[in-house]
Amino acid sequence: MSGHSHWATIRRKKGAADAKRGAVFTRLAREIVMAARLGGGDISGNVRLALAVEKARAGNMPKDNIERAIKRGTGEDKDAGTIEELTMEGYGPHGAAFIVDCVTDNRNRTVADMRHAFSKNGGNMAEPGAVAWQFERKAYFSFPASQLSYDKAFELAIEAGADDVQEDGDNVEIIGPVDAFKTITDALVAAKVHPEEAGLRMIAKQDLELGVEETLQVLRFVETIDEMDDVQNVFHNLKISDEAFAALEEE
Repeated sequence: MSGHSHWATIRRKKGAADAKRGAVFTRLAREIVMAARLGGGDISGNVRLALAVEKARAGNMPKDNIERAIKRGTGEDKDAGTIEELTMEGYGPHGAAFIVDCVTDNRNRTVADMRHAFSKNGGNMAEPGAVAWQFERKAYFSFPASQLSYDKAFELAIEAGADDVQEDGDNVEIIGPVDAFKTITDALVAAKVHPEEAGLRMIAKQDLELGVEETLQVLRFVETIDEMDDVQNVFHNLKISDEAFAALEEE
């Protein structure tokens, strides 16, 4: 898993993902809607919603937009259209395995767009389960080491039920079982740590190692599908080498 934060940092610097503020707000709003739909509109009792709202505030999303998204999720906004979560699987360039989480108001459109993206980039969509067995769903947190040192983070996380704590450049990553998500969240809150990323991720059981140019081709495909309107999360099994990171930063 190590390398995820470094990759995300580079993408933020390059402005590759969510270049337009409207796209940012749309993605944040959809996450709030789904969180409220699944766990209710009370932030104090819905960890996923609390994180979604915190992320929206950090992205300078207007308060009215946040409240409207919550009402849409709980059904209070009767005029809102129906949206649903959709997970798709496939193989991208050079056989890299992908799982893509989407939130959409038109399933047929989203599936067709995703199928076209995979095909255009030398990959193909797969049947449900054909790729997912290569991944495990885990609780994932990432934050700057300046907020909490690796040693202190390790002690805190393991006590809270985490499986692993890693250093990734200037960031600390905590990985744990899904059912430890809340206990780890509570421990970080108590330590006054504000994660840059916190949520459930699909983590590959075994990484795929490729050459630098092949790695860059896969990462360009990651950017392509991550910029699609309905895409919320993109997970893959590619291991990004130091050489690939260096080449990426030079692009």
